[in-house]
Amino acid sequence: MTMRAAPGVVADVDAASLLEAGSEHVWLHASPWRALASQEETRILAEGRGCVVKDVDGREYIDGLAGMWLVNVGHGRKEIGEAMAAQAATLAYGSATQTTTVPAIKLAKTLAELAPGDLSVTFFCSGGSEAVESAIKIARQHHYLKGMPKRFKIVGRRGSYHGATHGAMSVSGVRALSEPYHSPYMHGALHVSPPYCYRCDYRRTYPECGVYCVDAIEQLIEFESPETVAAVIAEPISASNGIVVPPPEYLPRLREICDRHGVLLILDEVITGFGRTGKMFASEHWNVTADIMTVAKGLSSGYAPIGAALCRPKVVEPFMHDKRLSHLLTFGGHAVSCAASLANIEILRREGLVDNAAHVGAYLLEQLKELKRHPTVGDVRGLGLLLGVELLKDRESGGKTPLARDAIKALSTLLIERGLLTRVGHIVFLAPPLCLTRAEADRIVEILDSSLTEVEHKFGYR
Repeated sequence: MTMRAAPGVVADVDAASLLEAGSEHVWLHASPWRALASQEETRILAEGRGCVVKDVDGREYIDGLAGMWLVNVGHGRKEIGEAMAAQAATLAYGSATQTTTVPAIKLAKTLAELAPGDLSVTFFCSGGSEAVESAIKIARQHHYLKGMPKRFKIVGRRGSYHGATHGAMSVSGVRALSEPYHSPYMHGALHVSPPYCYRCDYRRTYPECGVYCVDAIEQLIEFESPETVAAVIAEPISASNGIVVPPPEYLPRLREICDRHGVLLILDEVITGFGRTGKMFASEHWNVTADIMTVAKGLSSGYAPIGAALCRPKVVEPFMHDKRLSHLLTFGGHAVSCAASLANIEILRREGLVDNAAHVGAYLLEQLKELKRHPTVGDVRGLGLLLGVELLKDRESGGKTPLARDAIKALSTLLIERGLLTRVGHIVFLAPPLCLTRAEADRIVEILDSSLTEVEHKFGYR
């Protein structure tokens, strides 16, 4: 692969040397060592503006996944960098155990104003995995301090992904990602089927099913005994499971089930928070307030590492006087990250990006539905700018066999070659920055349309 740095992108740096150094010294996440040199789809990115990123060879791409579901305000926001620099020059760090900082307090107050219901107490951390890990510890210790030490079990859902730390992996429902560890999961992690109507585990059809998948959670709680269950954790919309939007009754009934049995409800809004679905938080679509809500990603739009577990007062009340939370993180509430988040939230509000996600997202969804004329497109779904296109091997037969791997690989390569960066499996995931325009949405659909056509001809799909 021959690369040269584009003018003004990486000045005075030979791109071939960058590739060589990166292949030798950078281990890409969830990838083999030296994937940078061996995988054609890998790119060395150098700059970005809005929804568009550019690699070191000067080629431009629409960032169809907002980095990793997180660059909500778009790339190249100088005011966020300036806010970070100003804070670093003033006070970059203060311990989150015995002290706090001005931006941490300001951000916690802002989150209390933005969050649904009475979620008003923030425990800061460094990212989504830590936010979920913290939520699990808070939930378990909450019950322990209230005199219910047997409440330690956490109910998750199959197909969900909550992070890469041990507790977060344990409550996740994606076993293939953690199989290499060959070690026990956290004791007390239980799982039920998700509200995946297109591929219902119970072989039922909505609405005749009566939303049985949420009743199954109550059945599990009752089987295990409510006195042993600490919390249920769920994403309002499951991105990892293929952009699974639940039926409208699902989350309100889950809230009722948790209340009925004294179980805390943890809603994981690490991906869905900060405007991604056309509301500031996805749970607002169903008027549901979690007991603990985890956030990260869009909190700073990726400009600095930060996450948080937001709690209702009733959750934190047992942690008073000498009954402290047995948990701490070195970089929780990092001053520079908090400053970045405050500037990020200001942009979201000032530019109306949450509303833009709702309107342009609805437009993009309608355009994507036109792709169902393709024989490989089985379903198109999503909310706001969190969308998915599910690909099948043989839709006409009435089956739902996922598209073959060789066809998926060919599609992934074509999308990149034509200027669209995203994640492709049997689902094409789309979660671009919230500043997406209609013209950029049209371009995404054009690239998908032409690439699907080429793959279908190549592999004989009719």
